[in-house]
Amino acid sequence: MSTAEPWTIGRLLNWTTEYLESKGSEEARLEAQLMLGHALSCPKIQLYARFEEVVDEEKRAKFRELVKQRAAGKPVAYVLGTSEFYSMEFMVTPDVLIPRPETEHLVIETLDLLKGRSADQSVSILDIGTGSGIIAVTIAKQLKHTSLLATDISDKALAVAKLNAEKHGVSERLEFAVGDLFQAVPSGSRFDVIVSNPPYIAQSERPLMDAHVIEHEPHVALFAEEEGTAVLKRILEEAAGYLKPDGWLLLEFSPMVAKRVAEMAEATGFYEKVSIGKDLAKLDRYLIAKKAA
Repeated sequence: MSTAEPWTIGRLLNWTTEYLESKGSEEARLEAQLMLGHALSCPKIQLYARFEEVVDEEKRAKFRELVKQRAAGKPVAYVLGTSEFYSMEFMVTPDVLIPRPETEHLVIETLDLLKGRSADQSVSILDIGTGSGIIAVTIAKQLKHTSLLATDISDKALAVAKLNAEKHGVSERLEFAVGDLFQAVPSGSRFDVIVSNPPYIAQSERPLMDAHVIEHEPHVALFAEEEGTAVLKRILEEAAGYLKPDGWLLLEFSPMVAKRVAEMAEATGFYEKVSIGKDLAKLDRYLIAKKAA
């Protein structure tokens, strides 16, 4: 293609898609759309209506810088500083994990459990290891009668979560506390629901993981000892003491340890109605357990 041709939106998208594919991207077209939309300050869905529009040098320079970072291996969410979750835009930095679609099911299960509550019934929820705050903020946005406490071992992660709470207008119902699991929770606190997407990847899985994840995402939020079950076990053993009667615990985990997690939950004697939920790929991904009477 001649460099004399004008750099239209369509041409930029096509060229960048091919370039990112050559760099190993599996979602090159989508990434090109996201970055160009960001550079032009417009939703990616509008790009095709403006396909023949010529992009000026200033915006092309901004776009080139984004593409350069992505081509060097930086995940597109960190390049843009945002990522979508539950059809909402969240701010992300390398201090937090990039939201995964699987975690949306954890939110859906929580919302389903609380469906029967009347609008004037206050619900208290604890989000352990909140990261960017996607779970807590999304639940707060969907359920107006909730109060939430979100904790994380990383104060930098909590700073991101606070910004996301402000962005989505739920700060007044969300509190944040830094600390390791329940160490951040005030003594005597009791919750209707405790939800967590904790570190659950075994070190033995590390060689199988995408290099971009290993190189860029925070390891403290990814890996756990005891083949990925160490943090899950701690939560299972301690959560019941922070649940109200008939309270619920929801946990995300790796499909590889689903049976073991269910057995650990049963072995505590603290829960009843222990069940395992599946993700979109039909893989066992979530534990849902009710506090035993």
